[in-house]
Amino acid sequence: MNLNTIFSVNGPVVKVKDTKDFSMMEMVYVGEKKLIGEVIGITESFTTIQVYEVTTGLKVGEPVYTTGAPMCATLGPGILSNIFDGIERPLKQIADKTGAFIAEGTNIPALDETRTFDVTMTVKVGDQLKGGDVYATCPETPVVKHHCMVSPLLSGEVVWVADNGSYHVNDVVCKLKNAKGNLEELTLCQKWPIRQSRPIADRKPISRPLITGQRVIDTIVPIAKGGTAAIPGGFGTGKTMTQHQLAKWCDADIIVYIGCGERGNEMTQVLDEFSELIDPKTNRPLTDRTVLIANTSNMPVAAREASIYTGITLAEYYRDMGYHIAIMADSTSRWAEALREISGRLEEMPAEEGFPAYLPSRLSEFYERASYVETLNGREGSVTIIGAVSPQGSDFSEPVTQNTKRFVRCFWALDKALAYARHYPAINWNTSYSEYVPDLADFYTQQVDPDFLTFRQEISNLLIEENKLMDIVKLIGSDVLPDDQKLIIEIARVIRVGFLQQNAYHKDDTYVPLKKQFLMMGLILHLYHGAQAQVSQGVPLSEVVQTGLFEKVIKVKYDIPNDQPELFAVYKKDIDAAFEKLSAAREEGQIA
Repeated sequence: MNLNTIFSVNGPVVKVKDTKDFSMMEMVYVGEKKLIGEVIGITESFTTIQVYEVTTGLKVGEPVYTTGAPMCATLGPGILSNIFDGIERPLKQIADKTGAFIAEGTNIPALDETRTFDVTMTVKVGDQLKGGDVYATCPETPVVKHHCMVSPLLSGEVVWVADNGSYHVNDVVCKLKNAKGNLEELTLCQKWPIRQSRPIADRKPISRPLITGQRVIDTIVPIAKGGTAAIPGGFGTGKTMTQHQLAKWCDADIIVYIGCGERGNEMTQVLDEFSELIDPKTNRPLTDRTVLIANTSNMPVAAREASIYTGITLAEYYRDMGYHIAIMADSTSRWAEALREISGRLEEMPAEEGFPAYLPSRLSEFYERASYVETLNGREGSVTIIGAVSPQGSDFSEPVTQNTKRFVRCFWALDKALAYARHYPAINWNTSYSEYVPDLADFYTQQVDPDFLTFRQEISNLLIEENKLMDIVKLIGSDVLPDDQKLIIEIARVIRVGFLQQNAYHKDDTYVPLKKQFLMMGLILHLYHGAQAQVSQGVPLSEVVQTGLFEKVIKVKYDIPNDQPELFAVYKKDIDAAFEKLSAAREEGQIA
């Protein structure tokens, strides 16, 4: 008979009195409906459990069941193209069974146990296998091959192998004899604790960028594969839109999109868009290489806290197969709010703005799971984390944003003024930064062009100089500035409108390869240096502007297709010809 019963219920927090049957972080079933919960505190008198489902109707005296195992994610074929809640319950199957809302105690397997996969075995009897070794493969989607790997906790000699054919995720396809002589059965899936990072062979240095096709990111504030970035911004500044663009265009193999505490209609938009988007790399639906974790704002708050860990565990699993994964976490502020609510119900001492004192350590645990690694089976894979932050009132000094800045090396600060001016991506180049530039220097100079970083630095310097000059202009106007400083403001406008601003609906501007980004920078700087020479020779800036070259260079992003880089040389010749004409007119006295 189960002696463990509910002593008290406080929202998602349940307490059991006078028991020593539970262990820390153990998964448990709470109440007659067997709601899923996790042990988060143990004292001499009480065991504290956070419940991942709605506790409405739960009564004192109902039983609490132990499982002896931690909260785990089920890992196997069938994850991709699926949508889960925060504790990896499949929402499509739940909708078929219980309707639009999740009923309490709904217990549906994470992976479809009725679906079959065409399995090819890659081992034979007598092989020695260790954790991470691949023993079978199957096509999970038309664009992703799934590698079934031995759990990092297992090793042994293969004593039986199934024939190639169609199998369900729980069918035994291989048997190992471990060092103790015990038989271990391997199916197509395995379980792993969501709060524990998966082991690796080696952590590799970061040296390759995550190429997104977004110029302000790839050129000015790049992120590396295996790196971390934060996108802070107030309501309406384009956090979700930016993450959608990155999900569609970045050169990651698999996208894990975590909707953590976002509005339901926003997650609906993600679902609709992702199902309609055609992956430009494969001409297949983007969902073929995407997994969605939806935990909307009206779902249980404790499951919101778990959704981040579920998402990163799924990402690490595919990383171990040798894939490059990009995680879009939208938004970590809602996750932190879930921490705050649970902390308040636990009556813990609050820190700044009511957040728990352990907020920084929880954020660091999450972001530190990003990495570029050598896996246990000798492959290379990476997990890149891009976390949106939603500071109230666009106040970047609030605790979540400030603590996130401590643990990420790339900071894309979204600007409300830019967003309202329809400048997208609305990343403010003056307040954003990336610490990955030195790590990626070899890639840019060797894979793109030796002058890439030189051009980038000059473009950045011009933007910084414009920012200083605009402070003067706001005070006393632009008329007092000499022409060489007016030229900086004019060329900075070309950089802002013609280079940093991008049109997601234009076929050539929604994604721009690195080579074209470099050529665009080169053309802008060619125009600047030519105009600078004219101004220094006494030609008024107004005459230089009247040539129409500035507007022509702004339109280059539309006028030169991505697959015709040779046209940049033609534009440079046109610029040179126009300036030669100006010089000739000055020498003939036609320009005062």
